[in-house]
Amino acid sequence: MQKIAHRHFALVPAAGGGTRMGRETPKQYLNLMGEPLLRHTLRVLCAVPQIERVYVVLSVGDQTWNGFDWSDLGDKLKPIYVGGPSRADSVLNGLRAIRPDVRDGDWVLVHDAARPCLAPWHVDTLIDTLDEDEVGGLLAVPVADTLKRADPQGRAVTTVPRDSLWQAQTPQMFRYMMLRRALESARDVTDEASAIEAAGLRPRLVRGDPTNLKVTYPLDLHLAEWILKNRES
Repeated sequence: MQKIAHRHFALVPAAGGGTRMGRETPKQYLNLMGEPLLRHTLRVLCAVPQIERVYVVLSVGDQTWNGFDWSDLGDKLKPIYVGGPSRADSVLNGLRAIRPDVRDGDWVLVHDAARPCLAPWHVDTLIDTLDEDEVGGLLAVPVADTLKRADPQGRAVTTVPRDSLWQAQTPQMFRYMMLRRALESARDVTDEASAIEAAGLRPRLVRGDPTNLKVTYPLDLHLAEWILKNRES
């Protein structure tokens, strides 16, 4: 029997406000090296040959997207205005919206809009490692720092063993229908892998590297700029 070739799609939830940045401008549109932060992420995903289309999940009332020219990123890029109040809601709404284009067994790579330092080799490693995997998985980095558990007063209570602990990153890559069903059953999650775990499955951890930084606080913008500049040179 002929094996069915499964395709790859990227889904980028970009409907958040980024309140921890302390800025009025949503985090995904902040200036990074003369461009909106989100463009750095989308440029890499749109350039990956294996990815058929890159969907950006925007809030219903997004007034900023059309203020930028995205045409240089090509025909792969498609904004969809179905963002929800949480990341999980935005991803699930996005999965529902792209249903006409995607088959049950196709791969969906969900990536944080606020990880502008994604590199082509991050995506290549993830796809090459997981393409034949039964569950899917995510980029992650083993925890290197000593971890402390605090009490309500902010004092260290105990040291948490870091053996077998990993810091989750994105992209996170799972089959379309598997991920959709998992998110429909577990809505209170902070990433896709958590929903898959709640369904009783074990996502594979694919080793990434610390340069795949998530911009959360103002200092992170400077770190992201340093990474991108030094990578280019």
